[in-house]
Amino acid sequence: MATGLPRTKARRAAVQALYQAQVNGEAPQKDTLEFVTAEYADKIDKKYFVTLIDGTLKYQSEIDAELTKVIDRDLDKIDPVEVSVLRLAVFEFIHLPEIPYRVVLNEAVELAKSFGGEQGHKYVNGVLDKMGARLRSHEHQAAKAARQKK
Repeated sequence: MATGLPRTKARRAAVQALYQAQVNGEAPQKDTLEFVTAEYADKIDKKYFVTLIDGTLKYQSEIDAELTKVIDRDLDKIDPVEVSVLRLAVFEFIHLPEIPYRVVLNEAVELAKSFGGEQGHKYVNGVLDKMGARLRSHEHQAAKAARQKK
């Protein structure tokens, strides 16, 4: 993963803030957001970070409803870090169609590798592959066809 990219850092910071919100049971507070973004200083795309946090929290019910269509257990049975990664990625799938499917998927898998459980990235990959087929079917089919040609 190119950890130096501003949007990659925005995603990393967003997952940390969403995790905090999930564990604390409330929206991230201003001091939490400042702490998380301070870790990345000026190397973060702050506008994108705010879009990710605000959007994921605003549409969390919609996102969770989409996730429950493809996951094999209740959300509260999944590691909270992986839930945060999944919610963020599904927000991007639904509400940021200009971000390519493969970018969302790859970034989410890398986030799960960095922050999640030992095999969590495999679960995230599987869930998001199914979500991509549902929410971004044209891109998903193109990616699948490209893999088959190799």
